[in-house]
Amino acid sequence: MPKAETPVGKYIYCIIRSPKPCQFTTLGIGERGDVVQTVNLMSLAAVVSDSPIVEYENSRRNMMAHTLVLEEVMQEFTILPVRFGTVAPSAEAIQQQVLMRRNDELNGLLAEMEGRIELGLKAFWYGDSIFQEIVEANPPIRHVRDSLMNRPAEQTYYQRIRLGEMVEAAMWKKRDEDAEKILGHLRALVHKTRVNKVITDRMVLNAAFLVDRDREEEFDRAVERLDAEMGERLMFKYAGPVPPYNFVNVIIHWDE
Repeated sequence: MPKAETPVGKYIYCIIRSPKPCQFTTLGIGERGDVVQTVNLMSLAAVVSDSPIVEYENSRRNMMAHTLVLEEVMQEFTILPVRFGTVAPSAEAIQQQVLMRRNDELNGLLAEMEGRIELGLKAFWYGDSIFQEIVEANPPIRHVRDSLMNRPAEQTYYQRIRLGEMVEAAMWKKRDEDAEKILGHLRALVHKTRVNKVITDRMVLNAAFLVDRDREEEFDRAVERLDAEMGERLMFKYAGPVPPYNFVNVIIHWDE
């Protein structure tokens, strides 16, 4: 018995405002050479490519293919990113269940994103300098540390746990202080801020900013001033403009 073919649908990358059909040069996800183009309805359009109706793995290759399309489209249009891996059963489903049913919502989000870009900033303490800084600034921690020197670990087990807890609490306090100082320099320049979870011990801040495009250079200069002021203690990683994942992520559920 011949194997049933996987049905083909439309992989959706993002929503844009465009009354006219568009075609883009970046090829679609899945390495099949699919053309990226739009499905249009009234003033809205979904940027799509043909795709088997499958569940895409969160692999680096697939994520990069998705992102490259967004990066091309955002050069010309304000975009609303659609959640990675969204495959529509048909162009008609996109028109009826997304562009028509959610017209007001999508137009509202596009209006908020219009003329704005996402910029990302991460800050990290250098090496082990933060531990030395904490010890020097906290006499109780320094006293406990000194009391444990040259004593066997098996005899000081609980004291070492206590020292670790004290250092961790002091690190969080210092992290909050440094993060607030950074954010204090930037808040007046942005429309919205999203502070994400730090993912390493030495990470101080993991933030995204929604910035008016005409203030990008001003924001750049503010980051440069932060680096000049705090660069001896902190390393900054500054990225953007990038698709506004942190401020909009359209999630679509299809009717049965």
